[in-house]
Amino acid sequence: MEGKINIRNLSLNELLEHFVNLNEKSFRAKQVYEWLWKKNAHSFDEMTSLGKELREKLKESFFIDHITLKDQQISKDKTIKCAFAVDDNKIMEGVLIPTSSRMTACISSQVGCSLACTFCATGRLKLLRNLTAGEIFDQVVYLKHQAERKHDTSLTNIVYMGMGEPLLNYKNVLNSIHFISSEEGLGMSPRRITVSTAGIAKMIRKLGDDEVKFNLALSLHAANDEKRNKIMEINESNNLEELSDALRYFHEKTNSRVTFEYIIFKDFNDSIEDARELAHFAKCVPCKINIIEYNPIENGEFQQAEARKVEEFAQFLESKNLIVNVRRSRGKDIDAACGQLANRNKAIKPEERTLKN
Repeated sequence: MEGKINIRNLSLNELLEHFVNLNEKSFRAKQVYEWLWKKNAHSFDEMTSLGKELREKLKESFFIDHITLKDQQISKDKTIKCAFAVDDNKIMEGVLIPTSSRMTACISSQVGCSLACTFCATGRLKLLRNLTAGEIFDQVVYLKHQAERKHDTSLTNIVYMGMGEPLLNYKNVLNSIHFISSEEGLGMSPRRITVSTAGIAKMIRKLGDDEVKFNLALSLHAANDEKRNKIMEINESNNLEELSDALRYFHEKTNSRVTFEYIIFKDFNDSIEDARELAHFAKCVPCKINIIEYNPIENGEFQQAEARKVEEFAQFLESKNLIVNVRRSRGKDIDAACGQLANRNKAIKPEERTLKN
């Protein structure tokens, strides 16, 4: 592929320019674009509406990036975890999460992660590279097909909560959402899409400037800086005051409600005082709060909070007129639950598990 262009990195206008240079008619570029994004073609030979000569021309100048299924596991609760290889044979994961009311695709934006959150298995991996818009898009297409084949239903929601920090792969994430939500691609409503961030204030502001239509979730997990610094290094450079300012800016620009994700750990952030701090922070913008039960990881330092304390925590927040959901994890038996991706997947190479210093 050396010297060739990844055709899925091109906009339609850029593709049209290339077709002019190839002395081809512009409508052919539109046909190719449809094959790439509506029909999810992974080779030029699949593009049967094009003549063989044109397909050969395209092979000389371009390649199509794509993902390959490496491994698949199905949980007893019917959650499906997929290990995907990208072209350079690096591995990332995506998960299909079925519930009685939703069919959610949880997808990755990077191979590995650079943030090293202490409670997250993915955070123990090296960051190997960003995923392209096409590789992110392919995860959705594959999980959509699984929903239709295994559950006889369509995807209802997409969450960027898999491996990686989406706002550190900003351009590719937004491009992938464009093709997922536009008529050029899958045509899903952006209101069905949620991007979750560990909290990068300047990029949250950029989301506001770009007036995005999808939902934003902040992985909070502690509402005072001392505790959050202990579990999330990113807080040292993006503290809670900076994040609250950025969230206000985002809301002013988009008029969107923010979701706060709060993994609750035993004897760390599960007290009524912790709930009081969370309630105070949550007043910065219109929001809802998802309390998430902790999912153990290998050699992890935290434990799951007691059910009684989780209930008391949620009740306190509700008494402050906040919208609260307690999320029960799915796919724990195959390490597919929140924070477990890449924990013990046999498809992940040992050298890709290297602990961060």
